Amino acid sequence: MSVIKADNVRTHFGKVRAVDGVTLDLADGATLGLVGESGSGKTTLARTLLGLTPATSGTIETAGVSVRGAGRAARRALHRDAQLIYQDPHASLSPRLRVDALLTEPYRIHKVPDADRWSVAELLDLVELPAEHAGKYPHELSGGQARRVGIARAIALRPRLLVADEPTAGLDVSAASAVLNLLRRLTSEIGLAYLMVTHNLDTVGYAADRIAVMYLGRIVEQGPVADVLHRPAHPYTHALVRALPVPDPAARTAGPPVTGEPPSPRNPPSGCHFHPRCPRATDRCRTEAPEPLDLGDDRRAACHYAPDHLETPLV
Repeated sequence: MSVIKADNVRTHFGKVRAVDGVTLDLADGATLGLVGESGSGKTTLARTLLGLTPATSGTIETAGVSVRGAGRAARRALHRDAQLIYQDPHASLSPRLRVDALLTEPYRIHKVPDADRWSVAELLDLVELPAEHAGKYPHELSGGQARRVGIARAIALRPRLLVADEPTAGLDVSAASAVLNLLRRLTSEIGLAYLMVTHNLDTVGYAADRIAVMYLGRIVEQGPVADVLHRPAHPYTHALVRALPVPDPAARTAGPPVTGEPPSPRNPPSGCHFHPRCPRATDRCRTEAPEPLDLGDDRRAACHYAPDHLETPLV
């Protein structure tokens, strides 16, 4: 069963095509990593899927709610069953409330009966924080602790879906690893699905089941994370993989580099949006926008030559 089902979704702001025809699916209990450079439209897409930013066109069903045109009651159900973990952990917590009040506030907002509530101590235990943190204010928490409180607040309503926007942003390596391990554990313990929005392929490779690679408002490749990262079918995905740090630089895959900055979504290139930066672009790429191709094994890529890339891997 799908917790997110989106078809041909567009979110435009005047001439800016922030999301430009996205189709994706996320199953209950699964984790999808949405990756791409800054400005690719990842956060706008995530907010659109949650109904926080209105879509221009397309159909979206999130947590059983048809998002476009949803009435007040449906939106309230959506905001209970699909929760957003914000990128800045401290900014998302009211500085005037202690942790215990922050964790119980969703129960008051949604009028949850006492019998259906976790206690503050139970919520803190779920995110591996000592019970004494209940009496602290946000400014007394480290970045990792604030992130855990944000996660506890998000899961208090037992949602089907968590959307995590850069869940390891601002955290050191140890704290980031601990947060990712926590999210993985909660998946199995309480049956959560995640949409993990990040620019960090290492994060996706560690925590996600599937990956969707976004470039200039479009999904250019998606599929099982191990398959996509080890054998990319789109030159942009390959460029992201090549940019990952490796212990032995000599072991890095060879291949022509990607140069230049992403074009503006206000005036995207004709044809394939990636063609001005693609070292393999042809005249066809410059004039004809590629449709996503089914590559088998639950993989799709929007590249005219994706089947060739799989048969003769990009190097």
